[in-house]
Order: sequence, then C-alpha cells, then structure tokens
Amino acid sequence: MRTYVGGRQAVSVNDFIELALGTPPELWLGEEGESAEERAARLDAARDILADNPKLPDDVARIAVEVIEAHAPALFNVIPLPRPAAGRRRPSRKGAAA
Repeated sequence: MRTYVGGRQAVSVNDFIELALGTPPELWLGEEGESAEERAARLDAARDILADNPKLPDDVARIAVEVIEAHAPALFNVIPLPRPAAGRRRPSRKGAAA
C-alpha cells in the first residue's frame, strides 16, 4: 500500500512525518552527537518556524491522535489476566507450633 501526503509518496515512517509536518523530525528532536552550536542553530530555526506557523503544535497533536486512533486495536491489544479466586487463600503459617 502506498501512502501519499500532499501529492508526495511517503516511503518510510520518517518520510510520512516529514511530509505531514512540513519539517524533518530531527529539527524538533535533534540528532545524536550534535554540537552546542548546531543545537543552538536548530532551536533557532525551530523557533522561527513556530513563529511563522502558530498552529503547528495543534496540527502535530491532531496528527498523533489520528494515528493512535487508526492503530488503537494493535496498540492496545491487551488481554486481561484472570483474577485469582477469592476462596483459595492459603492458610497462614503464623502462630504457635503444634
């Protein structure tokens, strides 16, 4: 199954995120081993994007909710464990020896 966002094909999960948000996820999450200077530049760019797109955080939250709703059965496939019967208590070993 092919996934398209805005007329472009998303080949991977990161492609989908980048196309949906309009920015690469690394801009918001950072990259391992980035220098303090790279981090400062990345955060500065992120602030500029947020200033230009004040609805972006709400859009991200909406997209996350839609993905969770679409995949909820698989994400929350929880099988309840049976509860132990109330009448099956082991006798206490406390007290005087016989």
